[in-house]
Amino acid sequence: MKKHVFLTDLYTAKKIQVVNPSEDMKAAYLRKSESYLQSAKLLRDNEHFEEAVSMAYSSMYYSVMALFFRAGIKCENHSAAILLLQEVFGIDNTDIGTAKRERIDKLYYVNTVATIQDVEDLIRKAESFNVKIFDLIERMTNDKIKIFREKLKSIVE
Repeated sequence: MKKHVFLTDLYTAKKIQVVNPSEDMKAAYLRKSESYLQSAKLLRDNEHFEEAVSMAYSSMYYSVMALFFRAGIKCENHSAAILLLQEVFGIDNTDIGTAKRERIDKLYYVNTVATIQDVEDLIRKAESFNVKIFDLIERMTNDKIKIFREKLKSIVE
C-alpha cells in the first residue's frame, strides 16, 4: 500500500486515529447529514444558493464521518477524509471533492456566484453520494471493519 506523507503527518499529529467503532457517533453524523441536506433544499427553495452549496457539501462530509465512526476511524481534516474515502474504502471521491471545491469557491470568492442549477446539481450528487455511503455503512461487517482499519494503518504507519 502506498504511503501518503500528508496522511502520515496527520496520523502522527493524531488528527487521524484508529478508535473504537461508535454506533452513537455514526447515528449522530447520519442525523446531521440528513439535516444538512434538508437545509440545502430549504435554502435552495428560498434562493439562498451560496448557503445551499455549503449545506449540500456538509451533508456529504457528515455521511463520510458516519462511515468512519462505523469503521472506527477518526479524521479531523476534510481533505484527508476525502482522500481516505478512495484509499481505504475504495469509494470514488470525485463528487465530494468537487462539492468541497464548489463550497470554497462560493463562500470565499465573491466573483463566483452560485446558481439554482449549481445547487440542483450538487443536491442530486449529494443524495446519490449519501445513498452509496449509507449502503456501505449498512453492509459493513466486523470483518470489513478490520480490513479497513488495516488498510488505514498500512497507509499512515
